[in-house]
Amino acid sequence: MNIFMIGGTGLLGCEAATQLIKMGHKVTSVALPPLPEGAPIPEEMEIIFGDINKKSDEEIEEMLKGNDVFIFAAGVDERVEFPAPVMDYYYKFNIAPLKRIFPLCKKVGVKRAVVLGSYFAYLSKTRPDMRLTQKNPYFKSRMMQEEVCRAACDDNFSCAVLELPYIFGTQPGRKPVWTILIEQIGFMDKWPFTMYPKGGTAMLTCRQVGQAIAGAALREKPGFEAIPISMYNMKWDKFLSIVYDARGMGADRKIVGVSPAMMKMGMFKVAKDYKKRGIDSGMDPFNLPDIMDIDLFINPEYTKELGVEDDDIEAAIFDSIRVSEAAYNGTVQLLEMKGE
Repeated sequence: MNIFMIGGTGLLGCEAATQLIKMGHKVTSVALPPLPEGAPIPEEMEIIFGDINKKSDEEIEEMLKGNDVFIFAAGVDERVEFPAPVMDYYYKFNIAPLKRIFPLCKKVGVKRAVVLGSYFAYLSKTRPDMRLTQKNPYFKSRMMQEEVCRAACDDNFSCAVLELPYIFGTQPGRKPVWTILIEQIGFMDKWPFTMYPKGGTAMLTCRQVGQAIAGAALREKPGFEAIPISMYNMKWDKFLSIVYDARGMGADRKIVGVSPAMMKMGMFKVAKDYKKRGIDSGMDPFNLPDIMDIDLFINPEYTKELGVEDDDIEAAIFDSIRVSEAAYNGTVQLLEMKGE
């Protein structure tokens, strides 16, 4: 099978390409240079360097010809900061490329697409009472992305959106997104304890995401499907014990669970900082405490159906935080994550 991917040199796209090539499939990717130094990018993957958004329709059609599957392993998440209006940027990076490329896929005979989405879309659908899409532009954008994918499907074209949770693991030469966590909790380092929400999250390793992408690409299922992805569910206090161990502060640090009301008191400072810096957050800082108080867990059965295997999630968290700490402290210079 021939697969065309946007973002094949990124953390997740690279893992997917590795899995697919091991299974005997041909992978071509368009990606933004430079490549992260030392990244295990498969030599067998054909890489076309450039910005897909600057390619003409005719150029994209030529790239797509002869391929069976299109994978969108690019875009941005809520941790990337933008000026107002933030929805314009979510549209540019996560939605507009699909609205443009899906018709081109169908024109040249590509039969299936796999899109990397967010488990915040899953939460929006399962908890309509929280009105998350009305309060958070990022949630709204991910639901819009799924609607674009649904609308593209017909008798000859299917699409699977992987609703991905938090992902752990590193790619040599590339800066992990978890540096933001170091920034968020660092001010409490001198305290005898850390205050954090009481909820928890679904998660998996980047290797497992690669397996999920490969499984979804090869899955023979017509129409549209949004698949909630997870292999592990973990409470925040357990997660933070691994984080502090990776930071060299010990795994036995005391974690004090705080209520959403208490956390919201601290959000005034965050909101003031956003306003000062001209940042339009994709997440309402006063809604975030309610979200993080939830056990946002997902049954792993959906992910296992895609052929995903067990992995060492604690080791992946440890490695992600260790590299993030080094990047935050400036002891290493790494490429930033980017929307491709």
